Amino acid sequence: MSAPELSRMIKPKALPTGPLLIEASETEREALAKRFGVTSLPSLTASVSFGEKEGAVVAKGHLDAVIEQPCAVSRDDITYEAHEEFDLRFVPEGPETVHAPDEEFELSLEDLDTIEYDGDAFDIGEAIAQTLGLAVDPYREGPNADRIRAEKSIESDEEQAPSGPLAEALAKLKK
Repeated sequence: MSAPELSRMIKPKALPTGPLLIEASETEREALAKRFGVTSLPSLTASVSFGEKEGAVVAKGHLDAVIEQPCAVSRDDITYEAHEEFDLRFVPEGPETVHAPDEEFELSLEDLDTIEYDGDAFDIGEAIAQTLGLAVDPYREGPNADRIRAEKSIESDEEQAPSGPLAEALAKLKK
């Protein structure tokens, strides 16, 4: 496994007392741009505050990034800002709960943002990188998208008429 592109290790026994400001270096931003398939990341910063709750480390903060990527239609590079809030729980790795293949189980809202770590530290940098990955919009369209659609006679999703067996059955019911 390769090293994370943005790594900032935090020891739960020595949590920062104030907000931690993380600013990705040029090398880190280049590696993250490659990882997420965007042209570039001109800037990436995050601010994180830490606390403890019920044996877990709670990390709350926000990230701000400038993302440059190709338009989904024209392929021209477009630049936009991403601002994401995050609220994560870091817990020491424990014995995994084993479920039978067909057994149903439910996750609570708290489980969705819980990250297990092994050892005496966790990587808040990788968590920020993953938050950035969720902020990248692979279908982002630039200002020339409508013109390119018209030139190439491409219909947008809103213009396409529903098709298929379900659409046909619904059309018959409407009549």
